[in-house]
Amino acid sequence: MLVAFSVAPSGGPDPDGDGGVHDAVAEAVKVVRASGLPHRTDAMFTTIEGEWDEVFAVVKEATEAVARFGPRVSLVLKADIRDGRTGELDGKLERLEKAIDESCNGK
Repeated sequence: MLVAFSVAPSGGPDPDGDGGVHDAVAEAVKVVRASGLPHRTDAMFTTIEGEWDEVFAVVKEATEAVARFGPRVSLVLKADIRDGRTGELDGKLERLEKAIDESCNGK
């Protein structure tokens, strides 16, 4: 399964005064990286690939890491659940790029 998630604190102090949550998000990403699961982080989400229990254990730990930054936490999740599939973190993108190339080349 692939799980894309975004986690951020709310309602806590803003030490930089810029409204940013980068320090808290950095702690969540550290948890993901330490998990050893395949993952990718972009400007909005971190996507993790693995089995249900292991992926959600990482999401829980990342959420707990962010919770130290404020009294409230916002968590957004999206999952792609396909039993028996692995390598989808890259495989989905490869199939998309192939479809784009074929469409641009008139196939």
